[in-house]
Amino acid sequence: MPPRSTRPVDKLDDDHYPAYTTGRAAEILGTTPAFLRALGDNRLITPLRSEAGHRRYTRHQLRIAARARQLVDTGTPIEAACRIINLENQLQQTQHLNEELRTHNTTPQQHPETRAQIPRETYANLQIPPSAER
Repeated sequence: MPPRSTRPVDKLDDDHYPAYTTGRAAEILGTTPAFLRALGDNRLITPLRSEAGHRRYTRHQLRIAARARQLVDTGTPIEAACRIINLENQLQQTQHLNEELRTHNTTPQQHPETRAQIPRETYANLQIPPSAER
C-alpha cells in the first residue's frame, strides 16, 4: 500500500488509493467478486493487497472494470473485453505521445519518453509523413 498521508482528506481525492474491498467494488459495479477476479486473471487490473492479503481496488480500477462490464454486458467475452480495453489504452497513450511529438517538433528518437519504450529497430524503420517534418 502507498505510504499513509498525514491528511486523511487527501485519500478521498486520490484516484489511486486502494479504498474498496472486493465485495464493495462488486456492489458498486453491480457485478460479482468473481468478475473482478477474472479481470485480474486477464491482467486488466491488478488490485493492491491489504496487510492481511485482501484485494483492494482504486476508483481508477473501478472505472476500468465498469468499461469491461459494459463490453461484457453487450455480449463480448471477458477475455476479448480485456484485450479491447488494453488496446484502447495503448491507442490513447500513442495519440498523446504523437501530439507531444508534434507540439515539440521532435522525432521519436529525440523524445525522452520514447527512448526507453520504443526499441531502436522499431523507430529506425518508422516513416514520418512529409507533413510532420518541418
